[in-house]
Parts: sequence; structure tokens; C-alpha cells
Amino acid sequence: MRVLLLGADGFIGRRVTDRLLMDQELQVTVLGRRDSADIRFDLTTGSPGALARFLDAVAPQVVINCAGATYGSSRTLIRSNTLAVATVCEAIRRSREPARLVHVGSAAEYGPVPGGVPVSEQAEPRPVGPYGVSKLAGTELVLASGLDAAVLRVFDVVGPGAPTASLFGRLAEGLRRALERDEHQVRMPDLSGYRDFVDVRDVARAIQAAAVSAATGVVNIGSGHAVRARDAAQLLVRASGFEGSIVEENRQVLLPAQVGGPVGDHLPGHHHPPGQYLPGHLPGHRAEGQRPEGRAVPGEPVPWRQADVRTARDRLGWRTQVPLEESLGDVWLETACRV
Repeated sequence: MRVLLLGADGFIGRRVTDRLLMDQELQVTVLGRRDSADIRFDLTTGSPGALARFLDAVAPQVVINCAGATYGSSRTLIRSNTLAVATVCEAIRRSREPARLVHVGSAAEYGPVPGGVPVSEQAEPRPVGPYGVSKLAGTELVLASGLDAAVLRVFDVVGPGAPTASLFGRLAEGLRRALERDEHQVRMPDLSGYRDFVDVRDVARAIQAAAVSAATGVVNIGSGHAVRARDAAQLLVRASGFEGSIVEENRQVLLPAQVGGPVGDHLPGHHHPPGQYLPGHLPGHRAEGQRPEGRAVPGEPVPWRQADVRTARDRLGWRTQVPLEESLGDVWLETACRV
């Protein structure tokens, strides 16, 4: 099967490239702005007609769009996440043999959701901020295109290759500097929110599964579990061996090395199979009357995020395989080995 991959140089795109190239049944062509691409083309400035001509030359059966921007000005986000998607959809429509489209969306499209419950694909999206709005606009363009298309609404991606601007990329760099300089504090933003963390390698598997499936519409891609960011951060701290403290938003948080008695059995991924946690400690599965600790704070208006992943399981035959502890351990290993 011939596949055209867009956005191969990004965090997710690099893992998708690795995954697709291992499949001998796939013939992969990469289109992008860099010299490493098989076809050089800028989705934010190129015309649909020009892209359609490339599509006719390659004749892909599937187009996978991992391109987009996570950071930048509102204009940059709209050009990368909305205008570029419009170009892709129109080009596929104009091509001689329209390909199937697998587009990578984002859980940020949902915006704030009720705490303590997973969000399904049927939830009304209410994004906050330019990123979520620009991603939702891209998704709506795909869904309204009339193409054979699936949008994978990916939740909070972690794992090796995480950008240094991301939560755990920033924490890993902070831990590395603290260890090198013999410092005892690492400063971080508020970590009280709950997130559905999913390893980038599992995301790549989901994208590959969607490419060869008949699934259409929106499909959530996440672990199906909400984990407090503070607990996840402790997994990364443990992997690093750092014995100081994490200071978040003018408050000091005690870490395992500072607390008497054994800790960690309640942390996700600690001595448990992937996706399994001790009863009573899984965020989102709480006793009646309890509420998630996460709360809205300036710059973080979404205190709770957890995916309903039944559609991914049923339509793609996909489940996560990499536990959070392993994923964050690999983040640290990559950071520690960086020269």
C-alpha cells in the first residue's frame, strides 16, 4: 500500500515514520518542508492545486497528516493547524484517485469537561485558546470534506523525543541541570491537574492501525486513565534519582525521598501491567462524594482530561502497550544521554 506522510519531522511524525518503514507491505513517501523529505512542499503556503499534482504523481492510497504546530502565535497556529488542513483536503478532492485521509487531532479540541468521567467522541467540543480552536477547525474541515477520513483525537503524548517545551521535557531538563549543578530544587508550573498520558509509540501504532482500517470520523487515542500530573512527575523524578524537591507555583511538593515509609505503589505503572493500577488510587475512579484535586488555574483552564477509548478498541483493535513509568523512564534516559 502506498502511503504519503505529512509532518514526518515532528514528535509524533518521527515515530510514525519509524513504524511505517518497518512494515514491508507499505511504500512510504514523505512530503514536507525539509531537505530530508522525498517531496519538498510547505502546506502553509503551497496551493491545493500544486499539492494535487504531487498526489497524482505518488498516487497514495492513504495520506497521513501529522503536520501542525503546538506552539507559536495565533497566526502561526491557524496557518499550521487549519489552513494547511484545508489545503490537504482540497488537494485530495482534486486528485485523480482521492486517497483515504488519517488526520492527527488533539484532545485540546474538547476544552473543559466534567471532572471524574472520560470524554467520548460525542462530547461537544469547547476549546479554549488558539491551539485548541485551530485544531478543532482543522478537524471540522476534515469531517466536512466528504473524504474517506478519520481524525485521531490524541490526548497527552509523552515518551522519548518529547519537546523541551512540553511538561515532561521541561521537567527532565530541569532535573538534569539540578543534578549537574548539585541544586536541590526544580521549579515547575502547577501539577494538580489530571491528564490522560499516552506514549508516542502507542500513538504511532494507532495511526498505523487507522491507516489500514475502514474507521471514519473522530477516534480518541489515549490510555483511558486520568493521572494527576504531580504523580506522573514523581515517576520521572524517581527515574532520575533526584532527591531534592519540585517547587510548583510558589508551593513546595514533597517527593518520595523526603517522605518516610514506602511510596510509589500508588503511582501509575509501578509494578503493574500496562494500564492497570491499584484499586482506590486510579484518578477518576474515586469514592462517592470525592472530587478530583485538579482545578482551573491561570494558563491551565482544563483541570481534568481522560479519554473514552472504546471506539479505538472496537474500530481499530488498538490498546496501549507502554506503561507510563516506562515512557517517562525513557524520557529521562534520552535526556541524561544528550550531549
